[in-house]
Amino acid sequence: MPTLILVRHGRSTANTAGLLAGWTPGVSLDERGAAQAAALPGRLAAVPLAEIVTSPLQRCQETLAPLLAARPELTPHTEDRIGECHYGDWSGRKLAELVDDPLMEVVQQHPSAAAFPGGESMRAMQHRAAEAVREWNARVERDHGPDAAYLMCSHGDIIKSLVADAIGLHLDLFQRISVEPCSVTAIRYTRLRPYLVRLGDTGDFASLAPREKPAEGDAPVGGGAGAP
Repeated sequence: MPTLILVRHGRSTANTAGLLAGWTPGVSLDERGAAQAAALPGRLAAVPLAEIVTSPLQRCQETLAPLLAARPELTPHTEDRIGECHYGDWSGRKLAELVDDPLMEVVQQHPSAAAFPGGESMRAMQHRAAEAVREWNARVERDHGPDAAYLMCSHGDIIKSLVADAIGLHLDLFQRISVEPCSVTAIRYTRLRPYLVRLGDTGDFASLAPREKPAEGDAPVGGGAGAP
């Protein structure tokens, strides 16, 4: 079966503002995010891509624009099921304001029980994304053969949930996974099991250096802004 290359969108204006964007319209890449997107074609130059699939949200489409310009033979497919989690009433709010909400502890410690008011549950988010991947795996294998590689541009929580699904990790543990903006995660699917072959690879190890402000113990809902 194919190899799936998951790209998280580049750093967005919501990431730097500390907002939980969700499906809020008009959220674009910031200057650094645009630079990350511009570097993506070079990072993936050695990988033949059979298909490109994207979340419908603006920040993902902006991330893919340089890659598509470099590979004009590819036409992107929009896939709603790999769009961001529907955070409902939490969408557009500052993460700092949500820290003390009792639901945040559930999101961090027991996400399989978390459902956002006016939005969706994290279980439903993982299920729709995993179903999309399985259907695209079958489509890519049918059209391009079992050794093909294809790319999906999506969002932090979606990618983390797909990694958890691939490695048999319970959703309650998926907050232990980290994927920075414009990072590349790759999953090779086979008939019997998937293999995680890359996780959150940005090609830049600066994020491993000690930070002036220590990282918070909780996982950044929505994926965070990445290295400073």
